Amino acid sequence: MGYTICMKAILLMFDSLNRHMLQPYGCDWVHAPNFARLAQRSVTFDHAYVGSMPCMPARRELHTGRYNFLHRSWGPLEPFDDSMPALLDRAGVTTHLVSDHYHYWEEGGANYHTRYSSWECVRGQEGDPWKCDLRPDVPMPEPSLNPGRIGPRRARQDFVNRHYMRREQDQCQARTFRHGLEFLDTNHAADNWMLHLETFDPHEPYFTPTRFRQLYHERYDGPHFDWPPYGRGAFAPEIGTHLRLLNAALVSMCDHYLGRLLDKMDALDLWKDTLLIVNTDHGFLLGEHDWWAKCVMPFYGEVAHMPLFVWDPRSGRCAGQRRQSLVQTIDLAPTLLEYFGVPVPPDMQGRPLRPVVASDQPVREAGLFGLHGAHVNCTDGRYVYMRAPSHPDNRPLFNYTLMPAHMRGSFPVKELQAVELQAPFAFTKGCQTLKIAAKPWVNAHSFGTMLFDLDRDPGQEHPLRDEATEARMAALMTRLMHANGAPVEQYERLGLQVPENAPGCDGSVLP
Repeated sequence: MGYTICMKAILLMFDSLNRHMLQPYGCDWVHAPNFARLAQRSVTFDHAYVGSMPCMPARRELHTGRYNFLHRSWGPLEPFDDSMPALLDRAGVTTHLVSDHYHYWEEGGANYHTRYSSWECVRGQEGDPWKCDLRPDVPMPEPSLNPGRIGPRRARQDFVNRHYMRREQDQCQARTFRHGLEFLDTNHAADNWMLHLETFDPHEPYFTPTRFRQLYHERYDGPHFDWPPYGRGAFAPEIGTHLRLLNAALVSMCDHYLGRLLDKMDALDLWKDTLLIVNTDHGFLLGEHDWWAKCVMPFYGEVAHMPLFVWDPRSGRCAGQRRQSLVQTIDLAPTLLEYFGVPVPPDMQGRPLRPVVASDQPVREAGLFGLHGAHVNCTDGRYVYMRAPSHPDNRPLFNYTLMPAHMRGSFPVKELQAVELQAPFAFTKGCQTLKIAAKPWVNAHSFGTMLFDLDRDPGQEHPLRDEATEARMAALMTRLMHANGAPVEQYERLGLQVPENAPGCDGSVLP
């Protein structure tokens, strides 16, 4: 059903934005007044969770409204995927992407941006192979701890990029927002458009203008180090503090440019007819649980429990309120489709958030989240159940795809030499897929299965032993996996009972 009022939407997405660094979620030391301002103009979600991790799996969910991680690791959109921006475009809604998230320009993400009506890319984040400068005098900080984390070649590329971004206005986030605000200046009077404005910040490395670092009066004088490792913390206390303050400075930079967007919405009177969603793909561990970063450890709340703010002009009296219903990334695609009156495809598992925004009406009992080949996690908003692989070898595990690409390149020939054809899944629209043996990123078995009661233990510091609750959460997990069409080996890998009609139970691998 369509609507007669003007319809416009802005999706502002940050990468690796921690809810516990924001004032609306209880932080009292990070300088981020515009996130507090946003909370007063929108609805703040207290139980928003990721689905598939990390970057491109999360973005596949943003397009398709269904979980990615049970069938495939990092990779492009599939030919059978329903893409939210493409569906909007076909319905006459102009979709425009502005992003400096450089994974869009790699093989493992190379067809996401092409689903938009138009798109702009900003180069130079992280180790993006952007500028080529072979001169031996490219400035590299000495001493530096960064190359030990990422290797000297990528570290050098990062500093080549920084050499061309010495002024704040030349840095990626500033340029990204400049293009986004230009889109609004040009098109605010038009109807039926969606702007997806996405910045890689506050993802590491923490390359931040001096004025934001000065907010925290840091006195660190050790080796250059602004690219945290992915693993257990083993730093001197002053280095851990240094990294946390650098992250805070970059969050403050994000807050500043968020404020520029809010100012523009004020100036152009966009609040009356423009849906605004501010989200992230996941959080980031900054030493909590003795871990740094993501993907190599269990997905504690610092990573999986994400910030989310939504302003829906159809529910204007809800500004400044909070919502307790459990929502996930998979809900954002249906939310945008419903807003523009575009039918939600049956393969989308997410639900439009309009009733949650309006009256905190629940849209799900529980949700799944995880990384391909790691724990499968289930939460009902109070409990988080992390189910580990039942055997040390974490097998069996397969990728199901027609787009065999990893993050930065195609599957190597050796990986493709034992490919089988898999009978269609319910969501592949009759398409067979390649079934390719997969190697897990992490040894999740070593962490074991864990259950947490977030009401009593919000920091997830004390795993709970409660057989009845674990049995209930395992049943919820199994039911949700089955609804997602999880392949049979996912149940086997986790030591769960296989539903009778799970894909693959009938031996449905094609010769």
